[in-house]
Amino acid sequence: MSAPVSPQLKDLPKVNLDLKSELEGFKTVNMKKAETHEKNVLPTAEDVKQERQHSELIQGVESFKPERLKRTNTQEKIVLPNAQDVATEKTQKALLQGVEAFDTGKLKHTETQEKNPLPDKDVVKQEKVHQNLLEGVEHFDKTTMKPTQTQEKNPLPDPEAIEQERGKQNLIAGIENFDPRKLKHTETQEKNPLPTKEGK
Repeated sequence: MSAPVSPQLKDLPKVNLDLKSELEGFKTVNMKKAETHEKNVLPTAEDVKQERQHSELIQGVESFKPERLKRTNTQEKIVLPNAQDVATEKTQKALLQGVEAFDTGKLKHTETQEKNPLPDKDVVKQEKVHQNLLEGVEHFDKTTMKPTQTQEKNPLPDPEAIEQERGKQNLIAGIENFDPRKLKHTETQEKNPLPTKEGK
């Protein structure tokens, strides 16, 4: 294997003259002084707890002794199907056998008729009216519209309606503010007049 050959000066990559002049004329005194802050974030109590649990788990796995395991025998249990499962399975098998052994020669020949009913005159007329309405809305010329001014009317009640409303409110206020202590005490007399001789 031959020794590596150093490249000649002409073969080296050339640096742009502008970049070269900027690098040569660069002055470090123009750089701003900055302070370096070294941050060493300490783990929280939760991080320490999780790390300790992880370490204990790994240590327990590494130091585990397989001779402490007890020998066990695996028992394979075969569950027999019940009467309902057997009946379902038998029905499915009979159905599959019937499909597989089906004789297509017993089928009757039929002719397929494709029907594509055309719309009647009323449906065509309604569709044409609908299309004309859509075209009129889509191609409506707004320049043909006349400017209008909206007048908001709020008719005030006449004096008679105001007087009725005022009387109604006074009546309600009189009922709500009525003082029963102003009533005078009265005695009720029950009269049951007897009939006269002429009335018999």
